Amino acid sequence: MRLADGREAFVKTRREAIAGEYAAEAAGLAWLAEPGLLRTPAVMEVDEAYLALEWIEPGRLSADGAEELGRGLAGTHWAGAEDFGAPPALRGGDTGFGSLRLPNGPAADWPSFYAEQRLLPLLAMARERGAISASAGRAVESVCERTGELCGPSEPPARLHGDLWSGNVMAGADGRPWLIDPSAYGGHREVDLAMLRLFGAPSERIFDAYEEAWPLAEGWRDRVELYQLLPMLVHALLFGGSYRAGAERIAMSYAR
Repeated sequence: MRLADGREAFVKTRREAIAGEYAAEAAGLAWLAEPGLLRTPAVMEVDEAYLALEWIEPGRLSADGAEELGRGLAGTHWAGAEDFGAPPALRGGDTGFGSLRLPNGPAADWPSFYAEQRLLPLLAMARERGAISASAGRAVESVCERTGELCGPSEPPARLHGDLWSGNVMAGADGRPWLIDPSAYGGHREVDLAMLRLFGAPSERIFDAYEEAWPLAEGWRDRVELYQLLPMLVHALLFGGSYRAGAERIAMSYAR
């Protein structure tokens, strides 16, 4: 949209928007930009019916941009969060993945947050909608019982984008990265990286630069699919098909 003063804006809207979803997205963008390491579009106006953001002229992520994204993501994660769960500006609400809503309340530790506020609510929805088999549902329950041993070494809550697939990394005309469309919360940093790997990252250099800035804990490769189970369940609910099979395979691979 071109405004009367000559500025251009990207206006995001959809039918039957959930109350507060655009305000939550705006707060998430501000929270991710707060450490000053990665760019998010400036919020021009937010309303229950739409979100107006500054227009970013699209380009292609450069090699330097990929390094900036990896280093910046490590630093943004390092900036941390007060709790596992919603940042202060988003307290009292849930978080969205498309039309799905998940709880986002504070939790004492990451394994319990991942099980109780991510996997189990998704499992309940999947069962209600017939989007998962009975055996796979039991496997997800088994994974939730084992998160304490599966989630790896304890780390403080990281400042997560929360829905960091490659489509939510935008390159500007200058080749540098922007983060868009977050479902922000305090969580385990490996979640963002696992999501970025799921549908093909823009560049492997992102992960190299991240590792140089803040190395991951031992055994992280064994946990990639554990954290990809979250988006795979989301996609199984929204789209079905191969995503259902993928979610079921991952759950069974981690179940006892």
